[in-house]
Amino acid sequence: MKHYVLAAVLACGFTGAAVADEALKAAIASGTRTPANVQRDAARHPYETLNYFGIKPNMTVVELAPGGGWYTEILAPYLRDKGKLIAAGNTPNSASEAVRRNATRFQEKLNAKPDVFGKVQLGAFEPQNGVYNFAPKGSADMVLTFRNIHNWAESGDENMKKLFASVYDSLKPGGIFGVVEHRLPANRPASEQTSSGYMHEAYVIKLAESVGFKLAGKSEINANSKDKADHKGGVWALPPTFTNKDEDRAKYAAIGESDRMTLKFVKQ
Repeated sequence: MKHYVLAAVLACGFTGAAVADEALKAAIASGTRTPANVQRDAARHPYETLNYFGIKPNMTVVELAPGGGWYTEILAPYLRDKGKLIAAGNTPNSASEAVRRNATRFQEKLNAKPDVFGKVQLGAFEPQNGVYNFAPKGSADMVLTFRNIHNWAESGDENMKKLFASVYDSLKPGGIFGVVEHRLPANRPASEQTSSGYMHEAYVIKLAESVGFKLAGKSEINANSKDKADHKGGVWALPPTFTNKDEDRAKYAAIGESDRMTLKFVKQ
């Protein structure tokens, strides 16, 4: 399989950031991605998001809690030839049966396309069990997480600090921590965070800074002004989940996917 025209890009005389941009565009446009995932590009802005974080094809990148592999389908081919992708999530060695089942599903996805995912490495990341063995200290250039923080926050501030500290420790000096998360309006009570699936932007920033990160920037790439974060069933009422099924489905479809913060932190 052609590895996303990187060689062709080099032959055309592109250098530096231009090479990374063209390779990233090619990975996103690849026919190896799941068609249903491609349909979400307009809401999730993968090119703009990853470019904002400053990803390069020779980096060691950790994807925390990759879930079904939406971003993995882009990151794996992009990093395959010159970099490294560590998918930090459920592992088959977990003490939890549910975690092992999820690990099996993810591994089956990787095994189905070895030419795309054959070089993806797995790391153990189970916040609910305090397991953060996803990368050696000081080894990663970038750690990314997409729409996951609300799932971890119910464990409490102290556990969240341990989680964020593990990210900080895994990064090289100058390494980047990129966060995309559903955003709760600042005037709404913090008690709504975990139940609604939305988080206060200020909370995430304070948490990251408490373990040593510096906020390098924030972007409105993934903002959605139509989303007021006040839905029955929380963020899951919106597409693609539609947790309320046919109830007000047209309204939620018109809103689209959630309003999201996009935060870039750097290890000093």
